[in-house]
Amino acid sequence: MCCGAQVEIVNSEVRVLEEPRTKRCPLSTSLYGYETIDKETVKNIVTRRIEKRGFASKNRVFITEPLVPFGASEIIMSCLEEGLFDCAITVCEGAGTVLTSNPKLVQMIGAFLTGIIETTPIPEIIEKLKAHGGTILDEEKALIDQVRGVELATQKGFKKIAVTVAGFRSWEIPKIRDLEQTLNIDVTVMSVCTTRSKDQDLKNLMLSDLVWACNSKIVREKIAPHALFQLGISIPVLALTERGRRVLLIHLMKTRDTIVAFRAKMPYLVPGKTPQ
Repeated sequence: MCCGAQVEIVNSEVRVLEEPRTKRCPLSTSLYGYETIDKETVKNIVTRRIEKRGFASKNRVFITEPLVPFGASEIIMSCLEEGLFDCAITVCEGAGTVLTSNPKLVQMIGAFLTGIIETTPIPEIIEKLKAHGGTILDEEKALIDQVRGVELATQKGFKKIAVTVAGFRSWEIPKIRDLEQTLNIDVTVMSVCTTRSKDQDLKNLMLSDLVWACNSKIVREKIAPHALFQLGISIPVLALTERGRRVLLIHLMKTRDTIVAFRAKMPYLVPGKTPQ
């Protein structure tokens, strides 16, 4: 998934399957220099990830440096380092659902990653993940299943778990909340890649601790007004719970950036600064 468009990668060949939902994105402008987005732009962005980062290939590059200030992997890395979480469950292309307690591995996976709808096993990626302390949910199928990921983390004795859930898989969130109650664990649910979220996702997304607004009208208009805290403007991160607010504040404590805070009605948006 890139800019709200489904993308297929086969042997490093990129096919953009539909028109992108986003026509302009400050993040894409900052990272890649594109002022407007169309199918050709999406293809170029993904191709550059493959050529420079080995995305979805055996040459996959893993970096630990933060690329964006308020990304999910950056925030999880901060909170793992500070002990708020003892395990993170994320998704990596070529591997599917991945569990780890290694803060740097979370950033290695998520540094330049966008929503993965489906993937197939890439042995070289899987071995790199395992070498850095990652546990793969299903090495044979590279299955994406965050619910089973939480179950596995609990079986391994973890109690303070962070899990990312793509907006187009929001149905996983209430199942994770049920597990949280049944297994007596603490799960921080982070809803990412919400651009394609639909009205039927609203109830599920509202069960999250953190929601990335991306280019989602539903999130900005129906979820954001309920937020307790907002981090960032271009791609706002919205805390819907006290636990989510604590996560964001811990991340802010570790950032070297200068920050200003003030009261505002949610969402706080600046014209021209958000995706369209």
